[in-house]
Amino acid sequence: MPTLRSATLSPAPAATPSPTAATPSPKAAATTPSSAAKRRMTARRAADSPDSPQFTSPHKSPLAGSAHFGAPKMLSASPKSSRKRLYGDLVPAERPKWNPRDPAQMQAVKEALHVATTPSCGLVCRDDEQRRVFEFCKACVQQERAGSLYVCGCPGTGKTLSISKVKQSVSRWADEMGMETPDDLSINCTNFGNTSDIFGKILEKFQVRKKAGGKLSPLQQLQRMFSHKESAPRRMLLVVVDEMDYLITRDRAVLHDLFMLTTLQFSRCILIGIANAIDLADRFLPKLESLNCKPLVITFRAYSKDQISNIINHRLKVLEYDVFEPMAIEFCARKVAAATGDMRKALGVCRSAVEIFESGLQDSSDKGAGVVTFDHMDIALSKVFKPAVVNNILCLPQHQQMVLCALANTFQHSRKKATTLGELNKSYIEICRSTQVPAVGMLEFSNMCMILSDQGYLKLGQSKEDKLRRVTLQIDISDITFAFKGSRFFEKCLEQPKF
Repeated sequence: MPTLRSATLSPAPAATPSPTAATPSPKAAATTPSSAAKRRMTARRAADSPDSPQFTSPHKSPLAGSAHFGAPKMLSASPKSSRKRLYGDLVPAERPKWNPRDPAQMQAVKEALHVATTPSCGLVCRDDEQRRVFEFCKACVQQERAGSLYVCGCPGTGKTLSISKVKQSVSRWADEMGMETPDDLSINCTNFGNTSDIFGKILEKFQVRKKAGGKLSPLQQLQRMFSHKESAPRRMLLVVVDEMDYLITRDRAVLHDLFMLTTLQFSRCILIGIANAIDLADRFLPKLESLNCKPLVITFRAYSKDQISNIINHRLKVLEYDVFEPMAIEFCARKVAAATGDMRKALGVCRSAVEIFESGLQDSSDKGAGVVTFDHMDIALSKVFKPAVVNNILCLPQHQQMVLCALANTFQHSRKKATTLGELNKSYIEICRSTQVPAVGMLEFSNMCMILSDQGYLKLGQSKEDKLRRVTLQIDISDITFAFKGSRFFEKCLEQPKF
């Protein structure tokens, strides 16, 4: 009887086929003759091949290395490796993790979210407005004629940044077309103590003509320059006047004279005014139209939720790592878009959330990397978008604030919705005693409550005795606690139990 060792060392059966193996049974031959013939031919070729192994293991077939069985071997590989071979080019590489404890990386995040940082990837979500401004400037340069444009919109809607991008585009376009590049001048009206100095700034661009002015004012020199063909400059001048609201409140005559410069026959001024006052056109358009200097008006609308989220993600593209949870950015975009649509405020909120996250790292011993979460963004938003009542509470005198704390303590620890002036006074005195602040008398306390009632914080009922007057709170207790959050003194006042 052959042992396992002898079976292992014996020649392969395929090399010396037995007669029984070569002659199939009649039943098998009758059913599948072609299959049996194929098996005999395959075995004979394997035996006659010079590369066929002479010794084999019972655990390995002699044909395991043949090309015919290569496909099953590939299929036996793990699905992950096969997917990686097939779709490796389509799977995005993992981004490196952010190390918030690295000062260089933290500084890079803050700079990317700073309002003064111009995004290297360009300005997004203002393509239509930029195109309209560019077409206006392009037409003026091609036709060598003056024109005026008024850009208005709420603060933080990308007006100034868009116009600066258009200036660069106009210069680049003029160079490509082989045309004379227009000069440009940027003016901020808030920098002038005297609003008429704006004309002197414009005149400085024409230094050759400035000496011939004599005793004329800068405005008169500009008017004379643009009224005669001989004195008119050849090159166009693109004047961008920012914060034009300042001219409306200080000197409207300067505003009218500024727009009228573009109506002179040989004027070369392309005037672009930027202001936050959306109703400037409605208030002054009839006057400007009567002076034949009606400007083209382009309105920058407040950013929507999707636009704010897109701009924030666009700014963060310069970083090689993820800083925010997607839910945190979406929460910030929704809140800012619902309130003002101010992109500068959204960037400020994101920077504040990063600083809150950074301060939490100093108190934590966890050295693992993390990102700014929804909770960090919630705290930052609550600091920026305080309700009006919260700001009003913070502006109250100290003793009136302590009265509100006494009211909060009274209703927080009981289900009653009203109390008396006498009970409220006892709670107030208890707070003064615990904080070591001298309490005021009953008459002055009653007067403080009347002041708070007039401002809408509480409601006082009528009674013959002041101590029996009914007192009800007219604002939410959460507004009181939120207003004093972070103040140790008032947090201690709010910890006092009901007297």
